[in-house]
Amino acid sequence: MDDYSDETYGERIAGVYDQWYSKFDPSAIQTLADLAHGGKVLELGIGTGRIAVPLLNTGLTVHGIDASDSMVARLRGKPGGERIPVSMGNFADVPVDGQYSLIYVVFNTFYALLTQEEQIRCFQNVAKHLTSNGVFVIEAFVPDLKRFIGGQTIRVTRIELNEVQVDVSQIEPDAQIVTSQHIVLTERGTRFYPVRLRYVWPGEMDLMAQLSQLQLKERWSDWEKTQFKADSGMHISVYEHRQ
Repeated sequence: MDDYSDETYGERIAGVYDQWYSKFDPSAIQTLADLAHGGKVLELGIGTGRIAVPLLNTGLTVHGIDASDSMVARLRGKPGGERIPVSMGNFADVPVDGQYSLIYVVFNTFYALLTQEEQIRCFQNVAKHLTSNGVFVIEAFVPDLKRFIGGQTIRVTRIELNEVQVDVSQIEPDAQIVTSQHIVLTERGTRFYPVRLRYVWPGEMDLMAQLSQLQLKERWSDWEKTQFKADSGMHISVYEHRQ
């Protein structure tokens, strides 16, 4: 997948994204709103505004960054979406001005940065845009390498009368890269929705924070703030300026 770029995922999946991923945990909105303490908010990889629009409706000022024009066009079509300023580009560079009390990236989107260097750069740039008491929040899965057999996995995710969706993935453990295709088979033909990511272990993420003069404040296994455990499948990590 040599031609995969920052905007590939969003440009290919924008038309079905809200259909596939419309659901979200309402506790996420409340938790993020509480962490913002009434200040300005910035979402990295804002996409179609699945989280940003409900957060805007709590009364907060929300900004976003995204690389996909098609995803942002979907955001603009939602009530309130036109009121959210969006900077276009790679969110690792945090191409915005000003300071924010909350910067967040959810739904594994941090992993869209495909090198460790780029991920560290994101942490460093986020630190520059956080207020003195601001926080950086990341929601991401905990890698589970057991699901890969022979470096690959195939999973049927949906079967309808005239449509089947299959997810296929290959892993490069040395680079921590997973390359996947969501394949939709219908009577009319086949559609491909590619995604590539670099997964990060929680401990590695904490080290990135330390290199950026940030530190882990809290880590939960869900938006209800359930304690994170060794067998947790996901984590919500909250970082603050190092004291």
